[in-house]
Amino acid sequence: MKKSLIIIALSLAFSPFAPAADPQLNDQKDKVSYSIGLDIGSTLKRQLIDVNAEVLNRGLQDGLSGKKPLMTEEQMKESMTTFQKDMIAKQAAAKKEAGEKNTAAGRKFLEENKAKDGVKTTASGLQYQVEKEGSGPAPKATDSVKVNYRGTTIDGTEFDSSYKRGEPATFPVNRVIKGWTEALQLMKVGSKYKLFIPADLAYGEKGAGADIGPNSTLVFDVELLGIEPPASTTPKPATYDSKRPTGQPGAAIPPKASASPTEP
Repeated sequence: MKKSLIIIALSLAFSPFAPAADPQLNDQKDKVSYSIGLDIGSTLKRQLIDVNAEVLNRGLQDGLSGKKPLMTEEQMKESMTTFQKDMIAKQAAAKKEAGEKNTAAGRKFLEENKAKDGVKTTASGLQYQVEKEGSGPAPKATDSVKVNYRGTTIDGTEFDSSYKRGEPATFPVNRVIKGWTEALQLMKVGSKYKLFIPADLAYGEKGAGADIGPNSTLVFDVELLGIEPPASTTPKPATYDSKRPTGQPGAAIPPKASASPTEP
């Protein structure tokens, strides 16, 4: 169904017969139709799919009118199989290129960052800066914690913030990305740290969501609000909005979704 909608959206978007004037959204059907078209069109723009608009439009018209197709079912199946293979190969190449760029950018960032005043580097490569030292106890790996946090990539792109959601996050210390598990055990309740997490301690080659690419180094502002006994805490499942990750840091991420720091 999704593939069919994509083809329809492409044809309408590029068709020379598409109306120039803005359509009137008179009823629910019109509004739903426009919403679907806008969503699919935005997706197609990101995917950079190369098509012959005139031929694509002919296929759409033949399908709607019930005319005999210009290709047999076997020919269409073969063409689409080849197309899908090409798309997978292109996506893999793009991901590899992005990963290599992110690796180089991350190394440069961390190398420069470690020389800054107040930045400490652990044996694992985690970097952190103490902005406020708390006076409470430090959590163990088996504890659950309550935190406020904000996550960005090294270029400053924000991908998650409990502050914006208006409520802290609660999750087990040993169920988050490695950089968080290590850093949380260095903190005391009441502390506020800035974390600089290398890709291998974050989401690695997979990345997460739309904003965290493969091999991305991440920056987090973390405020440890409290420690909660594991038995009394049921961690919130990660939620997701279309633009940024929400919920637990590092929760499992849907392909188009977002990521906050729970285990990848």
